[in-house]
Amino acid sequence: MTFYQHILLAVDFSEESGHIKLKAAEMANKFAAKLSIIHVLDNIPMPDMNYGTIIPLDYETEHALLEIEKNQLNHVGEELNVPENQRWLIWGNPKDEICGLAEKESVDLIIVGSHGRHGLALLLGSTANDVLHHAPCDVLAVRLPK
Repeated sequence: MTFYQHILLAVDFSEESGHIKLKAAEMANKFAAKLSIIHVLDNIPMPDMNYGTIIPLDYETEHALLEIEKNQLNHVGEELNVPENQRWLIWGNPKDEICGLAEKESVDLIIVGSHGRHGLALLLGSTANDVLHHAPCDVLAVRLPK
């Protein structure tokens, strides 16, 4: 039986995301797996750029919100010792981009945070739920502390 070889951590930079980062680091260490990270931009306007929806992390822009997101992703990458070529900042729908990258990069485990929504929020869905039902691989939904 082969274990996980490539783990993709989906981060949102929330206050609770430290818990998810620790789980991802533990899993990568336990299985001696490659660890990649993705952050999907779905809540800031996309400036008209010449490089498409994948944002190069070594390219400086004049867009303050984009620079903040890039710096946060790079900080997480440095914290977890993830090489720059395994850090992904992409504009789009989180489910589509996370699942698409997982398939493209032969990821065999996606780690996402779950808020354990109830009621109307559960009916409307969440990123963790969407990824769970559309991923091309296993998904670990880490329960976030309240």
